[in-house]
Amino acid sequence: MIQGLDGAPQGPPLPVDYWSMLFVFVLATFIGLGVIRRVSRLLYTPLMSLTNAISAIAVVGSIVVAGADYPRVIRILGAVALFASMTNIVSGFLITDRMLKMFKKQ
Repeated sequence: MIQGLDGAPQGPPLPVDYWSMLFVFVLATFIGLGVIRRVSRLLYTPLMSLTNAISAIAVVGSIVVAGADYPRVIRILGAVALFASMTNIVSGFLITDRMLKMFKKQ
């Protein structure tokens, strides 16, 4: 038996339900795509700055997951999340910079 911090015996660790996690991820992806498609082009730049802020939070969380002592699969998923979040942040800044250049006089 495994002992907890208080010395009381604990049962075996609970199994992780990867299928429900995958379902939530796919559902969130489709909902996100549906919301983003309905955004007006005038609101694109403020939306991009908001998604950069959200991606920055995801970067911090994925660094914690990728660098911690989790099973290999979870650390690989953390590294994939880190790559996706950083790609989103960098491309958001590049697109915003390109849009701002359109308004500069030659």
